[in-house]
Amino acid sequence: MFRFEHIEYLYLLIAIIPLAALLWLGWRWYLGQQARIGDLALIEGQAEKISRKKYRWMSILTLLALACGVIAWANPQWGAKREKVKTRSTDIFLALDISTSMYCEDIAPNRMEVAKRFTQKLIDNLRGERIGLILFAGNAYLQMPLTNDYAAAQLFVRSANPNLASTQGTALEDAIKTAIENFEEGKKYHKSMIIISDGEDHDTEAIARAEAAAENGLAIFTIGVGTSDGSFIPIRTPNGQTDWKRGSDGQPVRTRLNETLMRELASVGNGQYFNLNNEADVLKSIKERVEQMEKIEYEERSFTEYESYYQLFLFLSLLFLLIEWIIANNLYVNAKRWLNYD
Repeated sequence: MFRFEHIEYLYLLIAIIPLAALLWLGWRWYLGQQARIGDLALIEGQAEKISRKKYRWMSILTLLALACGVIAWANPQWGAKREKVKTRSTDIFLALDISTSMYCEDIAPNRMEVAKRFTQKLIDNLRGERIGLILFAGNAYLQMPLTNDYAAAQLFVRSANPNLASTQGTALEDAIKTAIENFEEGKKYHKSMIIISDGEDHDTEAIARAEAAAENGLAIFTIGVGTSDGSFIPIRTPNGQTDWKRGSDGQPVRTRLNETLMRELASVGNGQYFNLNNEADVLKSIKERVEQMEKIEYEERSFTEYESYYQLFLFLSLLFLLIEWIIANNLYVNAKRWLNYD
């Protein structure tokens, strides 16, 4: 099994984009300096050893060195030893609301970012449990089945946004249904669900669904995101301006945290409601409740030892930098000779 020990470091590959832009600007400056001397084609013919091709190769090697360096830092690994491992845990589905109302800025910077930040911390707190992820808006879908791959869960949460939803809304009933369908059959207990949402759901079926799920052993915890006063939902217009989401009457739509619904869901779901106004207290309370729940023993074949291959990418990164330095040094020396500086 292949994995990255620190998969989050791969985000640094994004740095290649601004670096490539800087190299392009440097290339434009280089051409400008040549143009000040004379005709570009004539200069290239006379100064063959300081050609554009060498500058291009320097840029390519610099980008390759950065990419290999980042991959080495993330530490690619391959499973070397696989054994049967017994673990005791609770199965937990995290259901994250990605509806447009989560862009409301009644809490800074907005509900979505606060919810995602909390969910990432929650995943860290629930290490040792099997975790699944459900994203929902107008409908719900399984983003990640129950697993112990916490790095993947963190990655999915960071990339969550309303554009992933085909329809908008807040389908709490559908989220609960999706969780029920993806728990293992025949296990009535050892399972729970944590819903992170502003609760803006106008579907009365959510309460009935939560009640039925509780009868089958599912404990539902709800986390309220937002304020009771609420605010408007900012949107970006085609001309790049900021406006508010508007209703059919043309007036801005105000969205509020529906604490009544979230409390009722937790109540009928044999769980507990929390308001996300104090992350530390909420994380502590949820961890305590989960630890009190009955665990079930799982036996699974998993890799217990991994071999790291960061050395290969680190070597390639240094090799590319060395070649780039040799070309740069050669380019500099030849340029001085051509311009009769030495």
